[in-house]
Amino acid sequence: QVQLVESGGGLVQAGGSLRLSCAASRNIFGTMGWYRQAPGKQRDLVASITRSGSTDYADSVKGRFTISRDNAKNTVYLQMNSLKPEDTAVYYCNAQSAFSAYWGQGTQVTVSS
Repeated sequence: QVQLVESGGGLVQAGGSLRLSCAASRNIFGTMGWYRQAPGKQRDLVASITRSGSTDYADSVKGRFTISRDNAKNTVYLQMNSLKPEDTAVYYCNAQSAFSAYWGQGTQVTVSS
């Protein structure tokens, strides 16, 4: 079993920045990523990163968000710049292993206009 502990959410004005962190309880060899879910909407992929550092982003965040990973610390980060009110959501960390997918508890990001 893997525990994922997220931190870094909060309230920020439009145009501001936040950095999310997600620490895994053990080494993750698969892809790690961030998803988000706004009220009444489905949970969607924001960004993902493989162990070797290959990244993928949702079109809506390209150029504004950057995902990174520190394999030595079992941690994935999401740097969010130029935040918009439509980025408001609960952000969830995800980690993939060979047989399972793990989720963090979620951290709220609220962007005020």
